[in-house]
Amino acid sequence: MPRRRGVPCVTVTGEQLDVGVGPWAGDPPDDPHYDPELLADGDRRNVVDRYRYWRREAVVADLDRRRHDFHVAIENWQHDLNIGTVVRNANAFLAAEVHIVGRRRWNRRGAMVTDRYQHVRHHETIEQFADWAAERGLPLVGIDNLPGSRPLETTTLPRRCVLLFGQEGPGLSDAARAACDQLFSIAQYGSTRSINAGVASGIAMHSWIRAHAGPPPN
Repeated sequence: MPRRRGVPCVTVTGEQLDVGVGPWAGDPPDDPHYDPELLADGDRRNVVDRYRYWRREAVVADLDRRRHDFHVAIENWQHDLNIGTVVRNANAFLAAEVHIVGRRRWNRRGAMVTDRYQHVRHHETIEQFADWAAERGLPLVGIDNLPGSRPLETTTLPRRCVLLFGQEGPGLSDAARAACDQLFSIAQYGSTRSINAGVASGIAMHSWIRAHAGPPPN
């Protein structure tokens, strides 16, 4: 595959940070991974350097070759603004899929366009979602500071599992708690009762990464 020949840039125009690479310098490559428009105009997307100038479909296909064995799910009964952050974290840690349980519509702003590269599946109810997971032999691992939850810091998460998060505020619903095979809490040391679902999802996913994943590709 040819080397990328765009000129990397990080410039500030007013208050906006312009990142990425400019137009391809020299004869453009004929590799099908590359997008002709990005080669001509430059690539300012929020992607790692190895995917500069690649077509979106090519990026997704490459990610699909090496996705991890964990899934991520979050309840969406109140149009939770944290869902975008959960999706962005799932993309960063290369989750197999993200599952939205409840309302189909969710606020994509926090995802920072990463939902274009991440498989997202919808389930209307916890019961439907639990059936889907059971059919695939995926245990549901709830993450919430609940009585009876075990410390996440002292366990190793299953390699194949779904990390399930509740709404901001109320946490996991009663139905979600009942569906979980395991429940874990994240240790906290300050005065706040809880951390938001977006932050909790990143901590839990990284706990899985530390146990089961090797170094990321160059």
